[in-house]
Amino acid sequence: MKIHKSINSVRRSIMRNLTKNIGKSDAEVNRQKDLVIKKILISRPNHRLGNLLLLTPLVQEVIATFPDSKIDLFVKGGITPTIFKNYTNIDRTIQLPKKPFKNLFKYIQGWGIIKTKKYDLVINASYGSSSGRLSTLFANSKYKMFGDFDENTASKHTDYQHNAKNSIYNLREYLTKLGISENTAKVPSLDLKLDKAELEDGKKKLADLVKNDKETICLYTNATGDKCYSEEWWMEFYKKLEQTFPDYNIIELLPVENISKLNFTIPSFYSTDIREMGGFIAGSVLFISADNGVMHLASASGTPTIGLFSVTNENEYRPYNNRSFSVNTQKVDNEGIMSLIRENLKQPYILNN
Repeated sequence: MKIHKSINSVRRSIMRNLTKNIGKSDAEVNRQKDLVIKKILISRPNHRLGNLLLLTPLVQEVIATFPDSKIDLFVKGGITPTIFKNYTNIDRTIQLPKKPFKNLFKYIQGWGIIKTKKYDLVINASYGSSSGRLSTLFANSKYKMFGDFDENTASKHTDYQHNAKNSIYNLREYLTKLGISENTAKVPSLDLKLDKAELEDGKKKLADLVKNDKETICLYTNATGDKCYSEEWWMEFYKKLEQTFPDYNIIELLPVENISKLNFTIPSFYSTDIREMGGFIAGSVLFISADNGVMHLASASGTPTIGLFSVTNENEYRPYNNRSFSVNTQKVDNEGIMSLIRENLKQPYILNN
């Protein structure tokens, strides 16, 4: 596994160096009269749940700017249609296989679609993605936003570093050069767009689990690699949480592997359906998790979310929807986290319904 990670890291580094200057010549565009943007391609060739959920604010931004547009998404894996199920402007999801060499025809077919279909605008959603830059270059469109890291734009926004936000700031800057008025609205939050039936179903499943009227704090104890906290850490954290907030239910959402860092000692819920999980999370008043895709799922479900960070950059990935925040556990102990939770729960909150 270590060898695999090292090779993958070297591969990414080589690809970034090879593609870093792609699109530089298209960075300057001229103001256009009677500009019409109807067909848009957003490129994010990635299959990870968190990265695809982090794409939802950009899609919302594009829809708000071009409400009559039709949007294609260029991604990897098969989860994207589920995430964007209730986004009516999505026209087509072009899904590259996660393992290209095992599905070479489908992989080539995906690239062929973005070359043969004519777009009015192509957007690379991640400036750090070499495949995103390549697909933006390859796609058939007059206007292409390659999404370079823009120091001038970054200097205007203290949160520019965030993975979900910088592409939006870059797009706003790019569109002003085309003559479109700058959007100064607040950057959208992650949004799964759960419908009423999904929220009601999640609320019922939560009520069936806790069997009382108390408000619920939901934990997710799993993560990948060194982002994952130990069983000892989670047990100590849970005991402190239980002691500090005796008037709340404390439950655990289980990962796809159906494992628990709390050894299944508290009520738990298991599902592999991300929309079912989102509806369930939405019934909680607070969600606590290490940095991972399910943390972003909780944020996209509308529930105030606390992200626990120890190794990754919280400025890039912290949850930021209403009342959400991140904690660097290398700097803040459990007592400090309890104080932050206490202040958070004092703030007005309307449960999803």
